[in-house]
Amino acid sequence: MSQPEILLGVTGGIAAYKTADLTSKLVQAGYGVTVVMTESATRFVGPATFEALTGRHVYTTIFPAHDHPRGEHIELARRADLMVVAPATANYLGKVAHGLADDLLSTLAMTNTAPLLLAPAMNTEMWNKPPVQRNIELLKSDGVLFIEPGSGWLSCGQVGPGRMAEPREILARIQELLPLAPR
Repeated sequence: MSQPEILLGVTGGIAAYKTADLTSKLVQAGYGVTVVMTESATRFVGPATFEALTGRHVYTTIFPAHDHPRGEHIELARRADLMVVAPATANYLGKVAHGLADDLLSTLAMTNTAPLLLAPAMNTEMWNKPPVQRNIELLKSDGVLFIEPGSGWLSCGQVGPGRMAEPREILARIQELLPLAPR
């Protein structure tokens, strides 16, 4: 049986550092992981971190330096058994909810046919805003899956909802959605 493939998106939020831990856990569990980062995400964690953890190239742009005859966004999406975005910022939720595809990661959400699991992370005020909650409900009605954020200390110094789920919780949800064959 072949190794299940996860397309792991990383958006530009402080919780991106947790995604490095998630990546390590996924690889150790036996998943194949390909990482796609938004430009903003690279301000929080460098692509080299994910390349070291996965042993694979990390994608950061829809227009790579090398030619890809079918388009990176099509090939990456086709290989995925599951697409996971952690952290999923308010901006990313809005893009996907409304079909906007202005970077590689949002374009992948439009071309992807595998299940999509989002792990939101944002400030409490952002999380509680009606437009964000409407986008979440719209995405859920479209069949997008969520692992809800927790409540706790946030980088802004507040305590409240909006904290990205812990990597072990996200891993457990992924294992429910995409079980591994016994080794």
